[in-house]
Amino acid sequence: MSAYHQMNKKLLLPSLLCALAAILPAFKPKPALYQDGWIDFNKNGKKDIYEDPTKPIAARVNDLLGQMTMEEKTCQLTTLYGYGAVLKDHLPQPGWRDSVWKDGIANIDEQLTGLRKDTLYAFPYSAHAKALNEIQKWFVEQTRLGIPVDFTGEGIRGLNHMKATYFPAQLGQGSSFDKDLVAKIGNVIGREAKTLGYTNIYSPILDVSSDPRWGRIEETYGSDPFLVSQLGKECIMGIQKNGIVSTVKHFAVYSVPVGGRDGGTRVDPHVAPREMWDLYLEAFRVAFTEAHAKGTMASYNDYDGVPIAASHYFLTDILRKQFGFNGYVVSDSHAVEDLFAKHHVAKDSADAARMVLTAGVDVRTDFDNPRLYINAMRRGIKNGSIPMSVVNERVKEVLAVKFWLGLFDHPYIANVNEADAVVHNKESQALALRAAHEGMVLLRNENHLLPLAKESLKTVAIIGPNAKEEKSMMSRYGPTNTNVVTVYDGLKQALPPSVNILYALGCTHTDKNFPESDIEDFPLTGEETKGIDEAVATASKADVVFLTLGDNDRTIGETFSRLDLKLPGRQELLLEKIAALHKPTILILVGGRPVTINFANKNIPSILETWYLGECTGTAIADVLFGKYNPGGKLSVPFPKAVGQIPLSFPMKPSADGSGNANVRGFLYPFGFGLSYTTFQYSNLKVDTSVYRSKDEIAVTFKLKNTGDREGEEVAQLYIHQELSSVTTYVRKLRGFERIKLAPGEEKEVKMILKKDSFYIYNQEMKRVTEPGFYQILIGASSEDIKLNARVKL
Repeated sequence: MSAYHQMNKKLLLPSLLCALAAILPAFKPKPALYQDGWIDFNKNGKKDIYEDPTKPIAARVNDLLGQMTMEEKTCQLTTLYGYGAVLKDHLPQPGWRDSVWKDGIANIDEQLTGLRKDTLYAFPYSAHAKALNEIQKWFVEQTRLGIPVDFTGEGIRGLNHMKATYFPAQLGQGSSFDKDLVAKIGNVIGREAKTLGYTNIYSPILDVSSDPRWGRIEETYGSDPFLVSQLGKECIMGIQKNGIVSTVKHFAVYSVPVGGRDGGTRVDPHVAPREMWDLYLEAFRVAFTEAHAKGTMASYNDYDGVPIAASHYFLTDILRKQFGFNGYVVSDSHAVEDLFAKHHVAKDSADAARMVLTAGVDVRTDFDNPRLYINAMRRGIKNGSIPMSVVNERVKEVLAVKFWLGLFDHPYIANVNEADAVVHNKESQALALRAAHEGMVLLRNENHLLPLAKESLKTVAIIGPNAKEEKSMMSRYGPTNTNVVTVYDGLKQALPPSVNILYALGCTHTDKNFPESDIEDFPLTGEETKGIDEAVATASKADVVFLTLGDNDRTIGETFSRLDLKLPGRQELLLEKIAALHKPTILILVGGRPVTINFANKNIPSILETWYLGECTGTAIADVLFGKYNPGGKLSVPFPKAVGQIPLSFPMKPSADGSGNANVRGFLYPFGFGLSYTTFQYSNLKVDTSVYRSKDEIAVTFKLKNTGDREGEEVAQLYIHQELSSVTTYVRKLRGFERIKLAPGEEKEVKMILKKDSFYIYNQEMKRVTEPGFYQILIGASSEDIKLNARVKL
């Protein structure tokens, strides 16, 4: 090598080393995100307080909040609806880096459920778990602070996911009067959700149904606040024992729209304050103070002129201060926008954002791009109308739930294959059948027509629009793309091959003039006359007629309130024509609300109310009709005799059912009513008040005996009556119930504990108190069939 080259080498080497040193930081590997026992969410190479699993939740929340920008905070206050609603992608795409959720998001709702006819990642179940892991990974790894997403979904009749276990509607669950059953249903919903990757389920509905015209009555547990509170409590604890959130709805006073109307109305409830606390807030009080639900949905109605979503009184004073709620509040769809679009109390979207955030709504949830609401919040923050102190408080409430969920410690589903073994497994399917069995109510059984001896049957006719109905057996709030055994298929499978099965539709659920036909008579079309005539001719050839009438998805459900409670369309006429044959006839009601079946009650020998029973509909109905299962359900809502009696429900104030000479009094079937194939005897009531002063409770015991020749289940009900009170109160209050199975001749002692608070009223000062005085303890088979009573002084 020449001296020249040697000199150049000496000169170049230092400069090359300097240049290399200058660019080395660009090639320095990033700190590992996933450390031993913690995750470096903000990618700064050190364990921050919010990343430390050993630190208290409050400290972690404050640390994270202190690192967040205004943009990141506002993103934690809204929902991103899933694929097919708002999201256009199944999985994260490069374009997400330019989306509003590049700074994070509070929750993603209904992602890849199979609801919107896209089942690519909904099934097999492990595919969904993997997909949600991939989405979660994007938020953890690609956003600046790595805040995980809360994956939300519905779960009223079972998890709102493709082929999840499909349970009866809540009204059917309510008619079971079975706390253990509802707890197990909640557990299945929670367990299936957990394995699929959901972390927050919108269930149960805790609204009390006092007007059967209302379309959503099918989604409530019933009309009595104690029944709703106790079943709701069990469902919440069943869901949350799986480490996910139960978001209860709809808070508050949502289920009493004027005239039973819903949909485009404000749902404007005409409810007095004491009635509000007694009936419509009680189940929520129990949900938050006893079951500790971590979520709730703010309803879109107003109360006394103030929209709930903008009510500091409801969402802060009652919910957080009085009920001790420590979760986060989502808005019911469009509740925020309703403030300026429907209620006209806000001038624009930024003003609406200010109102709901100040009131206590944490997360706005609606079926449009979250950018709209996020930008509205940011405008309000920038112009000073929305204080950052309010934003910080709402964000802290959302983050606290995410820490409670463990999302900052274990953001991913560890075993994605577990879902394939858990969702809709044999144990859950058996529970769905049990729930379908227990929710049915036998309303009439003249001359013990039921159960039928199927071996003696030669020809049966299955008539009516609900015989082969499938579409309306599904639910927007239950499992998607699942299978339901129809009434026809259930009966066919249960009957011996030798039985000749005839079928006729008779009529459709509604006529072409529905809903106007609820208030006006229209002449039959030729096609309608032909259909009814064919059904009558078919029924005339049978030994037994199964008449399947009731609702479909045009007569019951959200926004499907009615003006009348008769069977819709031409079903009343079909019923009368079949009854005129005087055949052994069983009316099978399938639907979601009480109906005014006065004619059927006098002219049809047997009537079975089935509500909506879920995936085992036909199987469970056949089991009851042919005696494989003895019905034991009781009505969780009373049946009025006429729509003109409304409002009339249970519980009732004194003489609430009227006493005039020109009206009809009472119910067709009262609250708590239900027949059995066996008989029960109540005896030996004892009320022990000896520890009332020391423990604030009394013990009520009595004996219940099966005096028939079949195994059966009886729902024993305990009511109280306060003889003298400082304010007018309800005549009978349900305060205890137990579903008890007894073999023929078997007798059991039943024990129920009444706490001091069981006797509460809201006095003239609106304080919740138990007043001294005389009370009647009433034990019965329904609210009007009292078997035993005792009088105690407290």
